[in-house]
Amino acid sequence: MLGANELMNSRLKGSEESLAGLSCGKILPRQQPRMLIGGLGMGFTLRAALAKLPADASVTVAELVPSVVAWARGPMAHIFDGCLDDPRATVAVEDVADLIGDVRSHYDAILLDVDNGPDGLTHPDNDRLYSRKGLIAAREALRPGGVLAVWSAAPDHAFKNRLIKANFEVEETVVRTNGERRGARHIIWIAKRPS
Repeated sequence: MLGANELMNSRLKGSEESLAGLSCGKILPRQQPRMLIGGLGMGFTLRAALAKLPADASVTVAELVPSVVAWARGPMAHIFDGCLDDPRATVAVEDVADLIGDVRSHYDAILLDVDNGPDGLTHPDNDRLYSRKGLIAAREALRPGGVLAVWSAAPDHAFKNRLIKANFEVEETVVRTNGERRGARHIIWIAKRPS
């Protein structure tokens, strides 16, 4: 919790799983797909991605907070259900913005479940991910036809417009936290880099 905002819980995972599912649906059947996930959380997005990706895929998870990784490997390991031991998965304790900025045409998908969406709620520096400059860096880090997928607790029309102005083809999907018809509504933007 951060004030009245619930950042994570282990009961409601539908929207995080949808983030992975919608992204994987856009990049398969690419050969050796590369995915970057910003934010480890409770591993729901990672686990869902690994369930859909082929054996030749590679997934890097960037987690800014070392204690989240320690909890995932320690007292919360049962929630992660072995996904951190999958040979396709690597966890990097660093800022996802740095990993994005370090490469060009490298990833097939970049998934951002950082903070509560395009506002730097817990870490104000996260705003740079969602700025025009940050979105252009993400577009450049994607291979042609790759997707940037962004999770948000609420709609944000200004952010959607920034995606469009950064030359993405944008789809906005409303997903539920507890399956297709139950729980709070969250937003996922799938922003495709033109081929």
